[in-house]
Amino acid sequence: MNITIYSTPTCPYCVMAKNYFKQKNVNFSDYDVSRNQSKAEEMIRLSGQSGVPVININGNIIRGFDRQAIDRLIN
Repeated sequence: MNITIYSTPTCPYCVMAKNYFKQKNVNFSDYDVSRNQSKAEEMIRLSGQSGVPVININGNIIRGFDRQAIDRLIN
């Protein structure tokens, strides 16, 4: 399973999403889009938005912290 989270350090929903994946013992890559311009552009290209978090699970894009959508894709 390939999971990427595009986040910022000040985003509470980003922290919640990352903690949720840790709770589920799921590995993920985390990119701070406030410091990484190329990842910010990639996030916008994939999701069509600049808000965080954006979560990519095997090519499925989730905008925001949506537990139900995450659970559907990781279970």
